[in-house]
Amino acid sequence: MKIIEGFQTAKGLLSRQATGEPYQASPELRQRIKEMFGTGNTEQAVNQIINEVRARGDAALYDYTLKIDGIRLISLEVSQQQISDAYHAVSEELVSALKLAAARIRTFHLAQKDKIWHGSSGQKIDQLVRPLERVGIYVPGGTASYPSTVLMTAIPAKVTGVKEVILVTPPREQGAVPPATLVAADIAGADRVFSIGGAQAIAALAYGTDSIPKVDKICGPGNIFVVLAKKLVYGAVDIDGLQGPSEVLIIADETANPAYCAADLLAQAEHDPLASAILVTTSRQMANAVNDEVAKQIKTLNRQRIATESLANKGVIALVANIDEAIELANLYAPEHLCLSVDNALACVTKITNAGCIFVGENSTEVLGDYVAGPSHALPTGGTARFSSPLNITDFIKFISLIHIDQNSLSQLGKAAAIIARAEGLDAHARAAEIRLEDKPKEVSG
Repeated sequence: MKIIEGFQTAKGLLSRQATGEPYQASPELRQRIKEMFGTGNTEQAVNQIINEVRARGDAALYDYTLKIDGIRLISLEVSQQQISDAYHAVSEELVSALKLAAARIRTFHLAQKDKIWHGSSGQKIDQLVRPLERVGIYVPGGTASYPSTVLMTAIPAKVTGVKEVILVTPPREQGAVPPATLVAADIAGADRVFSIGGAQAIAALAYGTDSIPKVDKICGPGNIFVVLAKKLVYGAVDIDGLQGPSEVLIIADETANPAYCAADLLAQAEHDPLASAILVTTSRQMANAVNDEVAKQIKTLNRQRIATESLANKGVIALVANIDEAIELANLYAPEHLCLSVDNALACVTKITNAGCIFVGENSTEVLGDYVAGPSHALPTGGTARFSSPLNITDFIKFISLIHIDQNSLSQLGKAAAIIARAEGLDAHARAAEIRLEDKPKEVSG
């Protein structure tokens, strides 16, 4: 990994106040897109897909799955029998682990719901809290399965009270969905599952087809096609955010375990060649030790090629003078995952202002957050932790303002409202308040 020294040098590298596109298409991908869609512009290609799905519905879904994925679908929806059969294709050990994770995710979000879900308190000015009716969950798939993403997105929605959770995920050969994904969908309580992926799946959720119902919000990570499609359909439907490549920033002092730090860096690096693995340390000895551990551990990985490319692209070890400088860099970078491998790590938490999730102490490995800790692992990336939050139940509710004005309040507020309205040149607005002041109607009961 590249080692840089000094706060100012690190600040120049890690400051990212302007957030760019979550993903950049490689030259190879742009060429493939040009061959398929007649344009090397990925966003234009995605827009073509969206327009086709809006115009032709299910037919476009079948066509694009064949054209892009090389898979000829027989059916879009996964049957309940297929979901039941999936339990026989995975180990009991995995089912138990998924159920444990689901229980912890459910418990965490139920506690959050108890804190914020109050509805009307009976006051004259208040707000109502209502769950969304239908939510779409996108789960990456195809060559791999991500049952953890199913749990981390669908469970918060169901806890919130969303009536219908629609899950879409890319198919494998013959339209099959990985069994682990189906088992997780069943455990999480997803209502319907469709074997469709990519931009076409996002378009189907946003606008609806004969088979796939239109949703109110789309959540979940995906590749460049998925991210751009979410961006383009926003407005017709809500989205949770534009998740980019995974990232971790570890703050370590001389007390940290270099083997643990290296393992956590590699856990992110194996995700994607564009993933970011960053260590900020106050100890030169620690910087060198972690670098040596990374070189040793990476040789044992199945995804060694991806991790090596990731570290070459985005891997950094920054050496700074003290913990306060390290924390300032972390707040500037606003990482998806922030690990505090320092003495008295809890004392640092109050100084952190920008992070998707904070992992306090060496036992709190980021990997536990990925799978079983409880909070959703769907986190803001690309520096968006400066203004956005992890996926949680507030993503699945809406607030409705409630105004009930009695006669006394009308007398106090009506004249001020009329004055402001006339200052804006809106006489009808003013008159709507004044007519009530003149007539003094009885207070509406209820």
